[in-house]
Amino acid sequence: MGIASAAPRRAAWSGWAQLRRPASFHGRIPARRSGAAPPGPLQRGRPPGAPASAVCRPWGLGVRGRRALHAASSGCQEVVLTGERYGVRRLPFSPLSDGDLAFFERVMPGRVITNPEELKPFNVDWLKSVRGCSKLMLKPQTTAEVSEVLRYCYERNLAVNPQGGNTGLVGGSVPVFDEIILSTVLMNRIISFDKVSGILVCQAGCVLENLNEYLEEQGFIMPLDLGAKGSCHIGGNVATNAGGLRLLRYGSLRGTVLGLEVVLADGSALDCLASLRKDNTGYDLKQLFIGSEGTLGVITAVSILCPQKPKAVNLAFLGCQSFAKVLETFTTSRAMLGEILSAYEFMDEKCMELVERHLKLSSPVTGSPFYVLIETSGSNSTHDEEKLNNFLEQAMTSGLVTDGTVATDDKKIKVLWSLRERITEALTHDGYVYKYDISLPVGKLYDLVTDTRARLGQKAKNVVGYGHLGDGNLHLNVTAESYSHSLLDAIEPFVYEWTARYNGSISAEHGLGFKKKQFIRYSKPSEAVCLMQRFKAMLDPKGILNPYKTLPSSS
Repeated sequence: MGIASAAPRRAAWSGWAQLRRPASFHGRIPARRSGAAPPGPLQRGRPPGAPASAVCRPWGLGVRGRRALHAASSGCQEVVLTGERYGVRRLPFSPLSDGDLAFFERVMPGRVITNPEELKPFNVDWLKSVRGCSKLMLKPQTTAEVSEVLRYCYERNLAVNPQGGNTGLVGGSVPVFDEIILSTVLMNRIISFDKVSGILVCQAGCVLENLNEYLEEQGFIMPLDLGAKGSCHIGGNVATNAGGLRLLRYGSLRGTVLGLEVVLADGSALDCLASLRKDNTGYDLKQLFIGSEGTLGVITAVSILCPQKPKAVNLAFLGCQSFAKVLETFTTSRAMLGEILSAYEFMDEKCMELVERHLKLSSPVTGSPFYVLIETSGSNSTHDEEKLNNFLEQAMTSGLVTDGTVATDDKKIKVLWSLRERITEALTHDGYVYKYDISLPVGKLYDLVTDTRARLGQKAKNVVGYGHLGDGNLHLNVTAESYSHSLLDAIEPFVYEWTARYNGSISAEHGLGFKKKQFIRYSKPSEAVCLMQRFKAMLDPKGILNPYKTLPSSS
């Protein structure tokens, strides 16, 4: 099959190393030397919320509440209050009093927010699918202030909603009713950085992108990279065990986080802010709080191991004729690129169509059912170029790849990454979106997309699949012109049952939050859920920390 790009497309992408035939790999591919992948263009700010209401009215549990979870974000400008739309009842927490406000003002004068207009964006999630009616946001600057606040709230039985950058996708970062918002936005101080060990210690409210920029000046980078890096806080990343684009190379936060400082529900501070690679003394308590979504304690500081900034980075965008070829290309890249392979992303042709149609982005490679984005990063450009050349020649001659291009400078690297990172944005322009974040055995990853597409037929506008193939993480998205009860019933619980059948996870990296907590048993046995509930009851016996999230009711 001929794979040379059409003349207009080549002209539009002049300066790229276009892969036309095996012979084209014999020359060296210039390497980008400026570090890791650029920040994504998405999630730079919070959406405006609807006016806060004085009353949150609860109502009963059922399918109606599950449908409301999707319907609330179907295009209405005003997001309906969670207490009015979803199947959840307000727990018997104390209402906020004037005396409470006076106490908080004494603890942190000038950092007690009660203005309804100022509170709007912090009551609504990024997807505009859930909205609380909190009347108070607190902005502590120190662990001592967080401790004093929680000690008081525990005694008064006041519910608290910890909040970082509010970029979550499962409704875990905003109040369900009138919980006090405890924001880490002012806890943004870098405490220390050791250039020898690469260990960074910082407060939980540091923005991920700011940390990465600070580290790059020192010759290091953060071990995680997200599209929301311009807004998300490191404390929130840890609390949700965020994954992202660098997990293939550097692993999950469960491995790179060395220590945490956490304030428990009763206000006691747990100082496990270790900066040791090895510490085998007793239970590893920090693991309880990584991924706990603020339900067991409020993370106030993080100690994290950071890798050195790569000196040579290359990015290849390749077309494959089947998902089987995508899988074989992955195994080949892993074998031939070895330690320099830092990202392996895949997307189907529907994703590329939506990106081009709705965002007017132009791809240098067209005409393939699947596309893969492969990043290499290392310390020796000559070594990396040779390995990449050998891999690309093997991929082309063996028929794994039929077309492709390699970016050679920062600008074009960013353009290529945008084709992948802006898929979420393109989907929002295609209509109402049903989103699923699934972890599966890599070989079964796209089968779920195929089966979902076949099941829904003409009921759905588009069914697309993309994600972190190297991690077995699929982002399955279904779009429709508008929200539909019948379409939701056709998708759920089908997607969760399918995932459970192949021992997958219903949440690969987004967490459970408010939206998925009722589905946890598709991925965890009842005994495990019961044990989690016992941990929750032990650490937060009054249940004041991020209520209604992560775990189903124990009743």
